[in-house]
Amino acid sequence: MQLKGMTWSHERGLNPLLAASEAFRKLEPDVEIQWDARSLADFELYPLELLAETYDLIMIDHPHIGTAVDKELLLPLNDLMEASFLQDQELHSTGQSYASYTYEGKQWALPVDAAAQVSAYRQDLLDKAGLEPARSWEDVLTLARTLPKGQQIGLPLVPVHAYSTFFTLCAQLSNRAYWSEGLDLPLEVGIQALELMESWMPYVHQESLYQDPIQMLDRMGSSEEIAYIPLIYGYSNYARAGFRPFVTSFGNIPSDRSNPCGSMIGGVGLAISSQCQYAELAAKFADMVASADFQRTSFFQHGGQPGHRMAWLDPEVNRLSGDFFKNTLDTLTHGSMRPRYPGYIDFQEQAGHLIRNRLISAMPDRSTVIQALNEMQRQSRGNDARVRGEMR
Repeated sequence: MQLKGMTWSHERGLNPLLAASEAFRKLEPDVEIQWDARSLADFELYPLELLAETYDLIMIDHPHIGTAVDKELLLPLNDLMEASFLQDQELHSTGQSYASYTYEGKQWALPVDAAAQVSAYRQDLLDKAGLEPARSWEDVLTLARTLPKGQQIGLPLVPVHAYSTFFTLCAQLSNRAYWSEGLDLPLEVGIQALELMESWMPYVHQESLYQDPIQMLDRMGSSEEIAYIPLIYGYSNYARAGFRPFVTSFGNIPSDRSNPCGSMIGGVGLAISSQCQYAELAAKFADMVASADFQRTSFFQHGGQPGHRMAWLDPEVNRLSGDFFKNTLDTLTHGSMRPRYPGYIDFQEQAGHLIRNRLISAMPDRSTVIQALNEMQRQSRGNDARVRGEMR
């Protein structure tokens, strides 16, 4: 008996699931789980309906949930798992990770991987320069201007991550995720976010415009070119000794508020395709992977980034990752959630291109950009009456 799964092609995405499949085979000797992996870009944009036709287990990004439910691509886990288990998952969620896969009163994935935009830095380089990680947005600019020759700050600016940074800044500046509530973004909030991003552009590494978080962290961990990144999706792998030539440290995002709020959460949920012929076995596997004991041991030990809060608080997990989890937990706890309505993914990509083009060319003017973004998100929502309640 075979189950097929799809994840993304990074040590964090594939290795813990391969280990989990071996562990599961000891429980169910007749079950083989085969995993395929796709690039980060494909993971963020690839149509879920094509995956659901082929795979039983799917690692899913929460903005796809609305489309998945609308097209009946996934099985609700409430029908396959004990209510007490799902309640425990919700109780021990890292920030909004569990809630991000709750839609229309059902749970569509388990938050086996939790992430958000955090800050990253090379402690050794900052120490040599007599600098500390930025705590406020003004500090970011000061640090960028003060770095020694040959060192710069980084900021992943491929379209979807240009959008991520803009979304995080808007959510923190306003203490509200307007688009996630089906509302227009206030003009002054969007302009302020663009101004912040534009102020960093003279100091960001030239490859920033073409790199996603994995590519940028690879460069940060293998050269001395990038000393600090104010906003990037955290990957605990890079904080572990030996993963890359140099260790990258991670911390909470800068903030001008009392806490590091607003960060756009990411992470990955483990879902079951509606086409799965062995749904009960798939659910049993997902139950094992999401459990606290597996998350803080095998899942982490094989390169995974757990979603269970008990793993984030585990002393051994933190010791082996340079306190990655302890040092970024406040950011995850106070993070913001993207919209999840059907059609959202197209808006996210289009918005990212518009924001990135503004950063490159200073055209069109900021007000026009924000007005265009609001119009784009209104059009992408169409007449879906569910969107205004999607934060439930």
